[in-house]
Amino acid sequence: MLSTSSDVVRGVHDTEAGPSRTVRPVRRDRLARGVFAAGVVVSAFLMFWGAWERRWIADDGLIVLRTVRNLLAGNGPVFNAGERVEANTSTAWTYIVYAGGWLTGIRLEYVVLTIALLLSTGAIVLAMFGAARLYRWRLRATTGTVLLLPAGVLVYIAVPPARDFATSGLESCLVIFWLGLLWLLMARWATPTPGGDGSLPGTGQILATAFVAGLGPLVRPELALVAVLALAMLFLAPGLDLRIRVAMVAVAGAIPVGYQIWRMGYYGLPYPNTAVAKDAGGAKWSQGLEYLGNLVSPYLLWLPLLFLTILAALVFATSRDAARPGAAAARPDPRDVRATLSWAQNLLRTPTAVVLLFLGSGVLLALYSLRVGGDFMHGRVLLPPLFCLLLPVAVVPLRIPDRTEIGNNRPTQVAGVLAVLWLGTVVWTAAAANTTGMTEGAVVGRSGIVDERAFYALNTGHLHPILAEDYLDYPRMRAMVEAIANTPNGGLLLPTPSYDAWDVVPPPEPIPPGGAGHTVFFLNLGMTSMNTGLDVRVVDQMGLAYPLAAHTERLEDGRIGHDKILFPDWVVADSGMVDVHPWMPGYLDEDWVAMAKTALTCPETREMIDSSSAELTWALFKRNLRNAFDYASYRIERVPKYEIQRCDLPMPPPRG
Repeated sequence: MLSTSSDVVRGVHDTEAGPSRTVRPVRRDRLARGVFAAGVVVSAFLMFWGAWERRWIADDGLIVLRTVRNLLAGNGPVFNAGERVEANTSTAWTYIVYAGGWLTGIRLEYVVLTIALLLSTGAIVLAMFGAARLYRWRLRATTGTVLLLPAGVLVYIAVPPARDFATSGLESCLVIFWLGLLWLLMARWATPTPGGDGSLPGTGQILATAFVAGLGPLVRPELALVAVLALAMLFLAPGLDLRIRVAMVAVAGAIPVGYQIWRMGYYGLPYPNTAVAKDAGGAKWSQGLEYLGNLVSPYLLWLPLLFLTILAALVFATSRDAARPGAAAARPDPRDVRATLSWAQNLLRTPTAVVLLFLGSGVLLALYSLRVGGDFMHGRVLLPPLFCLLLPVAVVPLRIPDRTEIGNNRPTQVAGVLAVLWLGTVVWTAAAANTTGMTEGAVVGRSGIVDERAFYALNTGHLHPILAEDYLDYPRMRAMVEAIANTPNGGLLLPTPSYDAWDVVPPPEPIPPGGAGHTVFFLNLGMTSMNTGLDVRVVDQMGLAYPLAAHTERLEDGRIGHDKILFPDWVVADSGMVDVHPWMPGYLDEDWVAMAKTALTCPETREMIDSSSAELTWALFKRNLRNAFDYASYRIERVPKYEIQRCDLPMPPPRG
């Protein structure tokens, strides 16, 4: 149980807002309630409608569906049957889509679209209720009518990438929903129940909040930054006995820790394979800053952030005197270390601490995204940091002075300034919502960044590419399907410069009954894998679903998100197809293929490959668990000759 002695409960919240028994709650008349309710409805509608108008599923979103198809078929959480590769960054998103597909039995594309619309809309509602909870507590002693108006949520909705990735098939909708839910739960944890006896929420809500926070790394790995900070606040806050703290650790860690152990043993990696493929620990600050400018500059995004910062500071300053009487006197002598630590601990469970938690989390997430170079999709990875920073101003308070107060006085002046700042924000949202951020149009810019939705809409000819079949109109896709149908013996499909033809490297004879199977080697994993059967192996030169490519070194000057390129000679060697001319295309070198075959015998490389492709036994599971971090950091040379030299292997005789 909570050890909520009266001195602890009052100590925390008297510091934050004075003794609750001496103040009167915010006046919640019909106008205030109606305005807030209308704001929630309008904001939710704008998010839903904006997402629907820009509905689509990206090629990367279709990658998730390939894994879900394998789950539904009983092949396990893999991209290619028989290869234990975690090709999806968000574990939680994969299993949510899987659950939706299993329960409904409808097309996975429609499952994803429905879930994404609901989560994106729900995130807006959660953000508004969380902010409203904190403002109502802070302004509970304020006289007059306080209107809570949508602000930060309108800014987020107005940014075009926010509506693009509200659907898209990627986990962006789940990320902001998780942030919004954690925000609301932390706001409730830090404030007494309205209309209650002034006591804080009890054990049940604390454990529920810890459980939700613990899911962060499964939503996206970098959300561990937010989760750890939130859990630290919950754990260190006053008024909890040892049993509650132990229960909190168990509740928060059971699923993520259990999954992490399973992941390391099953996949042989401590994080998704996408993090290996994109070297998520690498630094590309200059590219990251360019990515930041690519989002901020076109929309003048700094302007509403400035408006809302001034507005929030003004609200904080004008409500401080009423909300914090005697706060300075409550601070102990700094020389009294024990009293100072106790005072600081009491501050953890306050609305101000919750606001600082999410502002700090937004900054940390932004810095991480900038460090790794951002992304190749316009604005996508900066949306969660932006959402975090906007949560404290999701709604903003506007106090309407009483009739007796209206005049040339401070309350009227403050109300006027707040109204102007809010109106300025609304005007900006109307302008930004119809702004084209990527002036290059639907082409890849010099920075490597592209408006992904516009790119695929243009290149498929579909305004809303949602179904896998929509991507058959993308260059090479119909030709791929025809090439597979025309080669029943199997083979390796390699893309050609022509958009309507593929090179097929045949399998060696004798051909087994039913054929030797097909392997497709192409960058766009989603559209290829969703337009082929699960018996077709699909791999890529970047390594999202191909460990061999993922473990090559990152190209220093490569396009962000595409800075690993495996030569096709490796795939010929790895797939066991015919390795001599004229059965191989002329651009492939017999000597390179021979050297790649030799390089694949390197013991360390073989062990890394076997960690995800060999039959999973208990002995292999334990070995993977021990060596997962070593496998994640292992790298090979892209050029087969250099890889042979690195492994100190004998060079094969030249075939020339």
